[in-house]
Amino acid sequence: MPSLREKPSSLPTSCAKNEHQPLVFDASVLRSESDIPSQFIWPDHEKPCLELPELEIPTIDMGALLSGEPLAVSKAAELVNEACKKYGFFLVVNHGVDYGLIEKAHHYMDLFFGMELSEKQKAQRKVGESFGYASSFVGRFSSKLPWKETMSFPYSPSSQKIVEQYFVSMMGEDFRHFGKVYQEYCEDMNKLALRIMELIGISLGLDRAYFRDFFEDNDSTCRLNNYPPCQKPELALGTGPHADPVSLTILHQNQVNGLHVLEDGKWHVVTPVPGAFVINIGDTFKALSNGIYKSCLHRAVVNNQTVRRSIAFFLSPKMDKLVTPPAALVTPENPRTYPDFTWRTLLEFTQKNYRVDLTTMDAFCKWLQEQESNKKIPCRFQGGEERSNEF
Repeated sequence: MPSLREKPSSLPTSCAKNEHQPLVFDASVLRSESDIPSQFIWPDHEKPCLELPELEIPTIDMGALLSGEPLAVSKAAELVNEACKKYGFFLVVNHGVDYGLIEKAHHYMDLFFGMELSEKQKAQRKVGESFGYASSFVGRFSSKLPWKETMSFPYSPSSQKIVEQYFVSMMGEDFRHFGKVYQEYCEDMNKLALRIMELIGISLGLDRAYFRDFFEDNDSTCRLNNYPPCQKPELALGTGPHADPVSLTILHQNQVNGLHVLEDGKWHVVTPVPGAFVINIGDTFKALSNGIYKSCLHRAVVNNQTVRRSIAFFLSPKMDKLVTPPAALVTPENPRTYPDFTWRTLLEFTQKNYRVDLTTMDAFCKWLQEQESNKKIPCRFQGGEERSNEF
């Protein structure tokens, strides 16, 4: 089938088949096909309905936090509290990120995904790893493949020029400027994420510095997403239903619809708002808030005419920092919801053991229980309480 290209030992130049070599998703070939491969067709109960109601999105003015005016800060925190309990999702405006930098980041994303497949594959993501170029999840999964390609790279504020160095190491010296652009973008996303964490801390009745300090140093990820036109958008998904396993996602999308959020058991369209960032709570922060804030359940759909692209910054704790909720959020009325864990453990679980979906945290907790049971070590909850793998 020519729309799925085999990955030969050298860089691919044809669609020659070899059953012992993994398939590669190539948008430049797919657009000339009249149909889509069966690996990209989703089950009937998960196929998208392209006519959906629009979600009324809570919008947070970050200028309130910057102003320091107590009433404005209190009002913004109240909106965050309501949004995170109901949706795990909101928009931010007046965020202070230079729009010229956002445009530049999108421009370089266009350049990257416009390259030949062989060029992008210089940064090929390996199975079990979380960074690099991925053409769909071909090679990792054999069905329900997402209609997209991605480029992911690491960011940590304690590692100078980590993004720039990553692009050079993977793609060569010619891509240093790419790295510089996304280094600057990640630095601004990190600053924004920490400000949002201040507001989230206030919204939960904590000191505004609590979560900012928790995430001051972090091991985060930035991902460029490309959703090419699909001949049969009613059969495919750009990204399947899931909640992000990270703590917080900051998403900027081009002005093409495609993001859906699940609310009250129904999917809703999230229409792009120029200049705004989409913020969603991930599973790690859901655990950090002791289940008070929900992680946002979402998916991405595709269309048959226009490319949709987005940039996601995934804020996560340091790899080995213990994820445990503050004592103030654990009460008799709201006892511990999840066991302690590290981001490294959850990340490895999602990369090597489990495909993220709507129930990732339940599966993760069950897996942790099995791991601890095999070691004959009780699961330890904050405060020294021990429970024999029951949580």
